[in-house]
This record gives sequence, structure tokens and C-alpha cells, in this order.
Amino acid sequence: MYKHSYILLILACCYSCVAPKENLLRYADPGIGTAHSRWFFYTPAAVPHGMAKLAPSTNGHYGNPSGWEAVGYDTRHTSIEGFAHFHEWQVGGVVVMPATGQRLLTPGELEDAEKGIKKGYRSSFNHKTEVAQPGYYKVELDDYHITAELTATERVGFHRYTFPAGTDSRIILDIGNKQGESGEVLDAEVHMTDETHFEGFVTTYPAYIRQYDPKGSISMYFYGEISKRPTAVGAFNAGNVRPDVKSSSGKGAGIYLEFPTTSQETVELKVGLSYTSASEAQKNLIAEATGLDFNKARKRAQDTWQREFSKLTVAGGDVKDKTKFYTGLYHALLGRGIINDAGQPNRYNTDAIWGAFWNLTQLWALSYPERYNDYVRSQLDIYRNRGWFADGVSNGHFTSGVGTNFVGLAVAAAYQCGIRDYDTALAYKAIKANEIDDLNRPVGSGKLDVGIFNKLGYVPLLEEDKTDSTGSRFSASHTLEYSYSAFAAAQMAKAMGKTADYNYFIDKSNGWRLLFNNDTKLIQPKTAAGTFIENFDPMQPWRGFQEGNAVQYTFYVPQNPAGLIAAMGKEEFNTRLDRIFTNAQQNSFGGGKTIDAFAGINASYNHGNQPNLHISWLFNYSGKPWLTQKWTRAICNEFYGTESIHGYGYGQDEDQGQLGAWYVMSALGLFDVKGLTDLRPAIQLGSPLFEKATVTLGNGRKLHIITKNNSKENVYVQAANFNGQPLQHAWLYRDELMKGGTLTLEMGSSPNEQWGQEPPPSIQ
Repeated sequence: MYKHSYILLILACCYSCVAPKENLLRYADPGIGTAHSRWFFYTPAAVPHGMAKLAPSTNGHYGNPSGWEAVGYDTRHTSIEGFAHFHEWQVGGVVVMPATGQRLLTPGELEDAEKGIKKGYRSSFNHKTEVAQPGYYKVELDDYHITAELTATERVGFHRYTFPAGTDSRIILDIGNKQGESGEVLDAEVHMTDETHFEGFVTTYPAYIRQYDPKGSISMYFYGEISKRPTAVGAFNAGNVRPDVKSSSGKGAGIYLEFPTTSQETVELKVGLSYTSASEAQKNLIAEATGLDFNKARKRAQDTWQREFSKLTVAGGDVKDKTKFYTGLYHALLGRGIINDAGQPNRYNTDAIWGAFWNLTQLWALSYPERYNDYVRSQLDIYRNRGWFADGVSNGHFTSGVGTNFVGLAVAAAYQCGIRDYDTALAYKAIKANEIDDLNRPVGSGKLDVGIFNKLGYVPLLEEDKTDSTGSRFSASHTLEYSYSAFAAAQMAKAMGKTADYNYFIDKSNGWRLLFNNDTKLIQPKTAAGTFIENFDPMQPWRGFQEGNAVQYTFYVPQNPAGLIAAMGKEEFNTRLDRIFTNAQQNSFGGGKTIDAFAGINASYNHGNQPNLHISWLFNYSGKPWLTQKWTRAICNEFYGTESIHGYGYGQDEDQGQLGAWYVMSALGLFDVKGLTDLRPAIQLGSPLFEKATVTLGNGRKLHIITKNNSKENVYVQAANFNGQPLQHAWLYRDELMKGGTLTLEMGSSPNEQWGQEPPPSIQ
């Protein structure tokens, strides 16, 4: 009996040693939040930070009015117009579509398809047949009875189409048309190089390049192969069809490849991509796809996602919490794709880093420091080539997302975290220039009003919708932002022993005080004469405040929470902020159920936009950390959803992983209001969602976060210890946290108002 039990125990132990790790991909749902989402949001067939980001498009060829609005894939649509390869900020193109039957070579209108009218090659589909996972996508195209599957390596898109029996099966390469945020097509070309290979390019003029870097453009190159030799090839430009012609150029350029198929016959495509040339696209194809079929490519892609997800593992909680967690992590790792060819150092396309210091950079610094380092190197390359940091960048061109520039702050924070595999002297030079230089500053570098800020200590309001050397329509928010980034520059100067620079920048970091109205305890814009503006409405967005209002932006002093609390008064600070969250909860902490990126900018709090993302953590500084625990947990539970419409709020702007990364960090209970800009950064503690989280830190060590008695009701920290030592305050220095170990928190249903009273450092 005992011998038998002993054998069973040995077998159980052996099994546990070799038992496969949990498949974390099952928790990541790319379909969450796909109603009213941006061009780069829904790209299941991709690897982390890849160039090849394949996805179905339901309305991509429509483009968008201003270059940024929701377009591409919308879960409320029921027809697909093709599968595009490039999905980045201001970048989109190279569409493939399989079809059968009548030769239709334009996508047709969404509205017609929704009514059942067939006027283009787009196909109806049923969402029930869709499979969307990190690294893989599958759907049935009902009009053609074709099964479409997509996957990718970093620079190669893989397609597999399963056809019905027929004599008129085809693949359409629609190259010369607008896609998503691409803007208008300037030129395009596609041609067969032999019986089974094709190559070409498309050059576009996106709205934000037209506005911020007008001499630039975006060129996307490709080189592909098809597994079945076509029996017929033809070319087209819009309505002009030319059978038996193997090349097409100019706007609307495309070719079609036709062949007979047997029932359930599969045809595969491999498409190498590059921003450099078709020959480099071919090299990328050879480097990444030689000997790789669709199944192997899919496995490689999904193994990559599993490896990256496994750096953050969680246990306990319910399935919805895990789904939100890994979907957020998926978006955080998906955004900001590489632009370099195979074998070169990674460089990124990126939307503005505005607000990312409260989500993405903290996640990168925690477990993905190589991504952070690559981001810094990307920006230093831009500085070397262009003389300035780029607020947003698309293939080396300025595409300023918001007209400010927080790149210097993000670089300074990387430095303070010890992420320094780059020229640090050049980095500081660029940061200093970003904070003070305005002579001949290009509009694409943002901060055109930084000169007047340095002169006056604040930015004066312009009633016109513009920013120039005299002020800005967003004067108050710019003043707050420049004060914050000046603090980051000051801390890096201090670290480097540059005392004079430190003194200068730390003085500028107090610019917020010049706009603080002591009577109303609000930030209020000023005129160039130094007087507060008249007819001031604290809830009015845009006048003085970019994508927000005075009630929201008054709390935008992350570099000096203690200073803001003292100016407002601790009791007023806590009462007002708690009341703001109580009211905001009625609208799910955003714009309610209004499906719009800017829903919530008229509210007192708007989690759907960057300027608010640190506010729920400020109670750690004001003596009431239990309110940070309460409200961050509530935001995770209520703002975030697991549906296509209720995902990141209701159709609000997830912004290349920012809202997803915020959820991940808050679910771990780790956050830094100062965005890691302190000379010695400190991590504040919140209310972890899970019973256990294991974090593989960027230095390879492990951090275990354990909660006891955790539940939906037990959101309040009763006591804590780190590596067996009692922890009396709701924060840890980051360098201590990065040594790894175990952080244990005991949870309860009522606040322990005695715990965590000592605030995090507000050292200036």
C-alpha cells in the first residue's frame, strides 16, 4: 500500500515537472474593442512589434477624414474587402483578396454589401466563422466558399486559401489604392517576375505627413510567391482591365492571378515586406520564410506570443480578468512595428508617445527593456538624421500626433531605469534641445511654443486654433506638459552632474504654479499679459486644454504631487478627487456608452484618453492610498470590458497599446505617477487583481506578487511585506523591486486607514 502510494507520488511529481505550460494565447482576444477602432488596432496575424501585420479590412479603402479616425475593421460590419499587410500609424497598403466566379476587380461599397448587392470583390462573412488569435486569423468568405487563413513572421505575410472546385479561382493583388491611414496614393506598381513570383510597391501621402513633413511620403515594398502557377494573369487600374498583361503601374494598380482548383485545394502565398526596396523585401522573404510553410509559420508566430506573454503570468481571478489582462498585454506588444530589414537593429514606427509614460514605458522597463532601448535608439536615429526628436514617426518622417513632444521625457526615464545601451551623451544633448530650442524648429517636432514657455514660464493662450512662437490654443496643457518634461530633463542632468542645467530645468518644472488659480484651486489659462483668461468654463474642452478640460488637467502635476496637494489643500484635494471618481463611475469612467474616441473629454474624468491616466494613483501621495486601491480596481472592472463594443471603454482610443498596458500594470498593482523620471524612481502599489502574479523582470530575476484573501469585494490592502520584511508604505524604490523576490499583500473588504500613510517621495 505504502509502496504503491509512493510510486504514485513520484509519478505525479514527474508529470508536474514536464506538464506543458498553460496556453496563455487563449485569454487574448483580438476582437475586443473592434467596434470603432483605429487602423492599427486589429491585426491578429502578426508577431510582437512586427512589420507584417495582416488583417481583414471591412472599410479600409474609404480612408478617414483627418488621417486618424476609426477605419479598417469594424465588428459591426458583415463584409470583408481584402487582407492588408501594413497596419501602422499613417501606414497602410498591399491588399490580397481571393475570389471565384465573375471577375470583379474593385472592392465595392460596404453599404451595397450590407444590403446584399454584389458590386465588387468584397465578400460577406459571418463572425461565427472567424478565428482571431495572436499570430493567426481565419474566416469563411461566404460569397466564394473560400476559407482564408493568415499568419506572419516579422517581415513576411503568409496566406492560405482553401478553394472550392472551379475553373475561375483567382487571387487579386490590389496595390494602388488607399488603405486605412495611408492617405492618397502617389504611385504604385506590381508585376510578375516569373510564373510564380511577383513584386512591387505603393507610395502614399498620409494626412499627417502632408501636415507635418510635407516633403515626405511612405513607400511600402513587397516581393511574393504563390504556391500554384497561374494559368492566366491580367492587370487592372480601377475600371481598366487588361487580360494577359503581367504588370500594372500608377494609381489603382493591381494584377489578378487565375487558375482552376479542385474541391478543398489550398493555395498559399508568402509576401516579404520592406520599407526600403523590393529587393530588400525579397531578402526578407528569403531570410524569414525559406523552408517555412503556413503551419510552421503559424506555430512560430504563436510560440513567440506565448514566450512574450509568459514573462507575466497570473493565477486566480476569473476568466474575464485574465482575458482583459492578456488582451491588454497583446495590444501593448503589438503596437509600434519595426521598419528595419532583417539583420539590422530594430527601429520603430510610432504614434506620439504622449501619455505612454503611464503605461507602455513602465511595462517595457519592467519586463521588456530591449523594446524600450530600441525605442530610444529609433529616436536618436531621427535626431541624428533630422536634428530633432519626432513626436510621432512613420518610416523616418515626422507625423506629430498631438503637436507636443514627450520623447525627451521617455528617453530620460529609460536612462533613470538603467536602460542605456545607446549614446547617452547624445541622448542628453537631444533632450536638452527638445526642451529649450525653438529656432527653425520644424512643425513635425512639435513644441513650437517651447520658446515662449522658457521665456515666461508658461504658454499664453491663443484663441485661434494654432500653436506658434507666441502661444497656443492648448496653452495650459502645454504649460503642464513642458513643466513635467523639464522635470525629467532636470533629473537626468542631476544624474550626469550637470548642476547648472539641473537648476534651470527644475525651475521650469514649476511652470504649473503660474497657472494655478488660488481662488478656484484650478489650472486656468493666461494671456500673454499674464492675466487669467475671462469667460473661463472649467469643463470646456479644447480652450487651453488638448483633448480635455481644466477639471481633468488640474491634476496634471505628476512631477510634484506634494506641491499640488499643498497648493490645493489636502482635504480639498482628496474630497474633490474622490468626488470626481464617484461621478465618473456613473459613466464607466469614460464617455459612457457613446461610441467615439473623444467621448469623455467634457467629463470630470476620462480614462479613455491619456491626460487622466495617472490621476487614480494620486491618493497614494495624499494620505489615502485605500482610495487608489478602490478606484484603480473599479476602473479595471468597469471601464475595461471583454466585448467588441465594450472593450476599452466604448469605442475609445486604445492608442497602440496604451490603455492595454495601463490595465496590465494596474492589475499587477504597480505604477509610477512620475513615469520613472525621478533620479531614483519609486513604484507605487495599488490593488492587484490576481491571487498570484509572476513577473520575469528585464534583468532575468523573478518578482512574485501574492495576495491573500483577495476577491471582488476585498480590494483594500490590510498589510504588506516584501521579501519577508514588513512594508509600511504603499511604494517601493524601483531598484529594490527589480532585485526580485516576493511582494505579499493581505486584502480585506474595508480600508486599513493606518497602512500606507507615508507618501512616495516627491523630491525635486
